[in-house]
Amino acid sequence: MAKRKREAAPEADRTEAKTSVKKTKASAKTPQPTSSAFKLSDNSPVTIQIIAGSYDRVLHGVTATVKPSSAASSTKKTKGKDSSTAPQQQQQQQQQEVEFADTFLFNAHNSAIRCLALSPPSVPTPSQPSQKVMLATGSTDERINIYNLSAHPPSARAADDQQLLSALAPRPILENARNRELGTLLNHTSNITRLVFPNRSKLLSAAEDSAVAVTRTRDWTLLHAFKCPVPTAHGRPSGDTAALGGAPSGVNDIAVHPSNKIMISVSKGERCMRLWNLETGKKSRVLNFGKAALAEAGEGRHSTGEARRIVWGRARGGEDEFAVAFDRDVLVFGMDCVPKCRLMGDIKTKVHELRYVETDAGGEETVLAVSTEDGRLLFFSTATEDLAELAEDKTLRVAKLVGQLGGKEAGVSGRIKDFKVLPVEDANGKRSFFIVTASSDGRIRLWQLGATELGGIGETPKQVGKLLGMYGTQNRITCVEAFVMIPRPLGAEESDYEFESEESEDSDDDE
Repeated sequence: MAKRKREAAPEADRTEAKTSVKKTKASAKTPQPTSSAFKLSDNSPVTIQIIAGSYDRVLHGVTATVKPSSAASSTKKTKGKDSSTAPQQQQQQQQQEVEFADTFLFNAHNSAIRCLALSPPSVPTPSQPSQKVMLATGSTDERINIYNLSAHPPSARAADDQQLLSALAPRPILENARNRELGTLLNHTSNITRLVFPNRSKLLSAAEDSAVAVTRTRDWTLLHAFKCPVPTAHGRPSGDTAALGGAPSGVNDIAVHPSNKIMISVSKGERCMRLWNLETGKKSRVLNFGKAALAEAGEGRHSTGEARRIVWGRARGGEDEFAVAFDRDVLVFGMDCVPKCRLMGDIKTKVHELRYVETDAGGEETVLAVSTEDGRLLFFSTATEDLAELAEDKTLRVAKLVGQLGGKEAGVSGRIKDFKVLPVEDANGKRSFFIVTASSDGRIRLWQLGATELGGIGETPKQVGKLLGMYGTQNRITCVEAFVMIPRPLGAEESDYEFESEESEDSDDDE
């Protein structure tokens, strides 16, 4: 078979790249966005399930229950009696308090846990009204563990049964009898680097064996393995994965397009990204990072030039784009695979994770969130009209910083290793976010942020969000996942200690 030719995206083959990706774009059209935000009920508590992996092999599950404070509840009773105190009462009603409780805590792997992934919740049926979420954990022991988690908070009866246990323990305990382990996957021969559930029927896993495995969740069968080439060694080897006389190898990250038809991967020791066709299971093309773009992103001649993280998203107006994170900067590419802008500008700090955040229900307004080494969560607008003017001797414009969360101003100095953004909407359709941040010092912080705070007015980025609570896990956290738990269905209280069969549910998910 003829060897595929390596191509450069930014300059030499820009016209060809545009033509090719236009065809791909037509075949991978993004579905019409729907609001995935959790709908809040008036004065009802919100329970968030948080899962954290650590260097210490420990998988830690914590529930955070957010409910109105006692002051807010008492002011509601007097509402309408004195109109002069209405603004004060409204401000007090916005006060919230958080209660943390341990859900599970055990050694899930034989070595450090590197990554986590959560599937979408199962669809309720008349015969099975309760919903479940699948959890996948990846480690440096080459194993992927699979768990079933209940999507509902523990029942009141279970909470009453565990009151005595919580009284004896140093921290509250709220176990869920519906959580259980399903098994272990051995699809890789090296450290697991990334896990993704593009939908409930498939699990994608990347590892340092330069492979991306596609597993069917109905029967956990390995369907396909994408083989990424091992880079050629040049000079002395570097990196902890490089053998004697070899070069660092392995997939750093993968990103699946919302249409589930395209995947992009970035690997160690390579200054490029690879596009894969998920329908045919074959490589689509290889796109090199331009030297000028790498230099402006802080990846000079003596740097590795490899991308560490990649994520799909949308700019303002609904145009698809993707962001590629390097050691100290992030490059944003359009669907033509041409660099659009970079993020960090004059900010000198290390980048850890990045995610797109939709600030409206239709997905037309978005920002790109980045966690940093200095304990901040930075929000950038990548819309074309918000980009700064092109500086002299530069080829890329800089995105607009519209807000920052955390940092020294908020008492956070340690690096934010990972974070999760959970959108919620009230009865009037007003959107806000619960943000879970995890630091390598073992602290999990829960923040609340209003969508209107990310307006980006003014030259100096404002401090946004407020800290609701902090929980110390006493472990060195490496990754975190979270989801808003769904209120319990009516009549499911008594069946909480039983686990129904999943055969009908999984067959529907694998349609």
